[in-house]
Amino acid sequence: MVAAFAAQKSLGNFFAGFQIAFTQPIRLDDVVIVEGEWGRIEEINLTYVVVKIWDLRRLVLPITYFTEKPFQNWTRTSADLLGYIYFYADYSMPVEPLRQELHRILDASPLWDRKVCSLQVTDLSEKTMQIRALMSASNASKQFDLRCEVREKLVAFVQENYSSSFPRLRPYWPEKETSRPPE
Repeated sequence: MVAAFAAQKSLGNFFAGFQIAFTQPIRLDDVVIVEGEWGRIEEINLTYVVVKIWDLRRLVLPITYFTEKPFQNWTRTSADLLGYIYFYADYSMPVEPLRQELHRILDASPLWDRKVCSLQVTDLSEKTMQIRALMSASNASKQFDLRCEVREKLVAFVQENYSSSFPRLRPYWPEKETSRPPE
């Protein structure tokens, strides 16, 4: 019974290894998200896969993981990625200058692949506008760095030019009621 159970596991790994080899849902150096971690496929064996996590740890997964569980492969057909940042501003913030600044920031950045650049107001609340900047890069590492660069430079732009447009709380005092003459 124990031998049959062990053989079943071995055969499962063996067939999963062949399935991975033929269908290639992952390849060496693919960028994947597994178990909530971002990393690159570093090694593929018949029984396990090694994923090098962004912080240089290694995540070792059984080969069957990639045939039985969902995972994200960011580089399956291309490494190109869209990234976005959200920016919250007071309603007094003019959007067009912010849009122009995003274009200027991206034009000057070597991280941008020159494919996608967009800035839109994507939501409104009673206190702020939610503004989304959308941009593209040639791979995940450049995308992360580009998003950080854009965030920092847009904040600096608003600080220098529209500092009163950061989100703020406004006190509300109801108007005093006027006295009415008795009826």
